[in-house]
Amino acid sequence: MLKHKKWLTLGVAALSLMGLTACSNQANGTNKHVHFSQSYTASQPATKKGNHSTLHVAEVNDAPFAGMSAPTLQSNQEDEDVYSPGGNGSLFHTNKNYEIVNGGLANLKLNKKKNTALITLKKNAKWSNGQKVTAKDVEYPYEIVANPKTKAQSFSNDMDDIKGMSAYHKGKASTISGITFPNGPKGTKTLIHFNHLTPAMKYAGNDFTQDVVEPYQYIKNVPISKLGESSQVRKHPIFAGPYKLKKQVQGESTTWVPNKYYYGKKPQIKHIDIQVVSSNNIEAAFKAKKYDFAFNYGIPSEQYPKIHALKDYSEVGTPDQGYTDFGFNVGHANKSGVSVMDPNSKMHSANLRKAMLYSINLDMIAKKLDNGIDYRGNTMIPLVFHKYHTSFASQPGYPYNMAKAKKLLKAAGYTKKNGSKYVTKPNGKPLVIHFGCMQGSSAAKATDEYFLQQWHKLGLDVKFTTGKPMEMNSFYSELQKPKQKAMDVFEASFGVGSEPTPTSMYGPDAADNMAHLNTKENTKLLNEMNDKKSFNLKHRIKIFHEWEKYMNKKAVYSPEFYDSLWTAVNHRVTGYSLSPSNNEFWSKLGLNSAKLK
Repeated sequence: MLKHKKWLTLGVAALSLMGLTACSNQANGTNKHVHFSQSYTASQPATKKGNHSTLHVAEVNDAPFAGMSAPTLQSNQEDEDVYSPGGNGSLFHTNKNYEIVNGGLANLKLNKKKNTALITLKKNAKWSNGQKVTAKDVEYPYEIVANPKTKAQSFSNDMDDIKGMSAYHKGKASTISGITFPNGPKGTKTLIHFNHLTPAMKYAGNDFTQDVVEPYQYIKNVPISKLGESSQVRKHPIFAGPYKLKKQVQGESTTWVPNKYYYGKKPQIKHIDIQVVSSNNIEAAFKAKKYDFAFNYGIPSEQYPKIHALKDYSEVGTPDQGYTDFGFNVGHANKSGVSVMDPNSKMHSANLRKAMLYSINLDMIAKKLDNGIDYRGNTMIPLVFHKYHTSFASQPGYPYNMAKAKKLLKAAGYTKKNGSKYVTKPNGKPLVIHFGCMQGSSAAKATDEYFLQQWHKLGLDVKFTTGKPMEMNSFYSELQKPKQKAMDVFEASFGVGSEPTPTSMYGPDAADNMAHLNTKENTKLLNEMNDKKSFNLKHRIKIFHEWEKYMNKKAVYSPEFYDSLWTAVNHRVTGYSLSPSNNEFWSKLGLNSAKLK
């Protein structure tokens, strides 16, 4: 499942734009990187006094969180973070390879002969209001995300593989015929009938299924089209995880206490407080010992050396499943939500797009400014999926080469007229390109200004949309419009789920396909990633590599940086682990002191 993630800030605050221009052509994306441990536990065990105090967690972001608690409707990492003690509706446990295993809220059994998936809930599973978790709660997320009135970001056309899903999604049926209840909607079993099974279904976060529950009895009287703004979701949500929400200040904080109805490992810590902290203030907040740790998205890599020097904290990290990227707007979405490429769009020329990518030195930024945390991406499959990722040797991506960039631009007919500063379109008309990006730390702003500087050197008149980097919620609100024209090129950050199939990001009717790429070859390759032949891993890897090569050729999207997720953990914390097999993250945490050390 693909979700928007926050802009991960880059560089150092004292970034010199003059220094950025004096860069080498020799960078190759293989810079030395920081290697983090995935876990930390204090030398002293948790104590009763410590566990009865409050765990303080920072959500590093430069805007308020949106406040969407329903996992099916969440479209950014911030909401997922601040509501995560409630479990985010997660159905399954996974092993270290993200493969679904038994032991979670539900177990999964795939039947290749019958093309079915049987989901069986734990009999003692309850919501935080005491209501039983039922088979209908497993089915309802499909109704929500596929309802034609919601346009949920998590819907993928891969879900049309479920029998009856297409008719429901198009508004031609009121129910999804392929989802049934062997022992009734209030029972524990949900049976999903597919046209065919895919290798992706073995992993959590795939595009073909939902791996969350929603509380049907609690929200059934709210029209799905109005669910996202309802009191049940915005003000008084309930959860099936280890904690229940005690209080929230909209956009600023959430506080939590144990959920006495939780089916799994009982949490040790009695109080959790999560607060939004700006990226410019997180270093000082750690130094002042205000937080036990931060969620491992969004800490500016510029702050790593100073945070690393703090004696009462240790860093924990892991490679990100996502990346930051550039997208070039080449069309729009029609009334059915299908992307339509426009041959007259400003960014239609592949050579124009490639020229813009070659003209910026991402290797240099990563090497000099990111302290070994992040590095330039070369394909649209991040390195964490090493089996599927194509090497830099085979697909170098777009390393810095200004001479090549200028040559591509000239070959495409973009030339300067009468000694002008900037090139014109091939038809002789002025060309002004608007660049959309999100506000962040001072370093993020300086990096984005560097991009403008390089594009100006290339001969392109590029301006910030609205004149400056945008507030996060405003950025996505504009970008998600079916026919937005405010951003010709945009810079965003997206995360792949635990399974790398990218259909829900780049499929023809994917809500996240906001550059509006839609070609027969792209759709063909995406479909082949999960056909019967792709149960053979070697064949599946081959298709992924072909798709990565194709995406680099089209350059409608291009990776910017592969990210590392990291945070600092205070030395009073026990049981902190980012391993995919740690399925009881919040329950395993403990504190050995009532105050931060």
